[in-house]
Amino acid sequence: MHLPLEGVKVLELARTLAGPVSGQMLGDLGAEVIKVEQPGRGDEARHFSPPDWEGESCYYLSSNRNKRSITVNLKTKQGKQIIHELAKDSDVLIENFRTGATEKLGIDYETLKEINPQIIYLSVSGFGRTGPEKDRAGYDILMQGYAGLMSTTGEPGVPYKAGPSVADLTTGILGALGVLAALLARGKTGEGQFVDSSLLDGQIMTLNHLATGFFATGQSAKPMGQGHNSIVPYQVFKASDKNIILAAANDNLWEKACKAMGWEDLLQVEEYKTNQLRVANRDQLIPILAERFAQFTSDEIVTRMDEAGVPCGPVNAVGEAVTSPQSVARETMVNVDHPKIKDLKTPAFPVKLSDTPASVRHHPPLLGEHTEEVLFSLGFTGEKISRMREDGVL
Repeated sequence: MHLPLEGVKVLELARTLAGPVSGQMLGDLGAEVIKVEQPGRGDEARHFSPPDWEGESCYYLSSNRNKRSITVNLKTKQGKQIIHELAKDSDVLIENFRTGATEKLGIDYETLKEINPQIIYLSVSGFGRTGPEKDRAGYDILMQGYAGLMSTTGEPGVPYKAGPSVADLTTGILGALGVLAALLARGKTGEGQFVDSSLLDGQIMTLNHLATGFFATGQSAKPMGQGHNSIVPYQVFKASDKNIILAAANDNLWEKACKAMGWEDLLQVEEYKTNQLRVANRDQLIPILAERFAQFTSDEIVTRMDEAGVPCGPVNAVGEAVTSPQSVARETMVNVDHPKIKDLKTPAFPVKLSDTPASVRHHPPLLGEHTEEVLFSLGFTGEKISRMREDGVL
């Protein structure tokens, strides 16, 4: 069985999360990924813990499978030469340095495309590589705030970040999408290109209707706590034992939900007849629903709603989510053979391909695990490699 990106070579000069996620997704689809890390310390994500597993950061383990690791000091002349040699034969390069850093190191797109005109150069950054704030550093929590996400979460006056690093993850996924589009384009033109994926752009995209709504009304969306600004009821409710989600996203589902719970009386109230009316009267309706749901267990509510075809479910803890029968059946976690960790599991590639499914072929590499292997393939001798280690190049 052939993988979609079999034969594609990726050179990853990225660290932490967004860039490595792009590299891992391409690797899952069959690309050969060489991860270049700082000698002695490596990717910063190796040190983001707890949690860790047998001394390895779970943060790093979850975003770096299907890669080989080499250590190269990019600030040395020989280190730069190694990158240039690798770039000659690479289809894709991924980097997430501060704006201007790659030019100083001599590994920027303009330099590398002279070496390899077909290279696709994915540049991941906080604010993008153009615009008045392109030189600013950007981390996930900063961009969740800057790009508006946190202004729409939590209770009024108390913004909350999302638990996972959604800005980084979104940017990494979109970066991989950009690379795939560029590979398709290169198949037609024979030329590579520069791909610019930023945390800001990705987060603005995820604002979706909230962003469009601002231009329609001139008003910014406000945090709604557990509710939704445009749909009622579409939120968390507390059952007698745990929290559940009810997503009655249209009038038909609202009617089904009321009948499932035996609350036909609510269907007779004029103020609740349509979604627009329910939104306008949410302060009246939500307390009524909250009081009624509290009289039932979560299982009772979910069972009734499922039978009626109304979207409803529990608020699961992470452990409940990843071990649920549905998650197990969907193989949402994948087993990875690792030299240090028995039974390592990481989140699987999230899209199922019927004929060319993604695969796990290599464990998240130990720091510099493949340095000699890769350099030997470039024609370096053992003596030369030893001397470069002594000189701090590797």
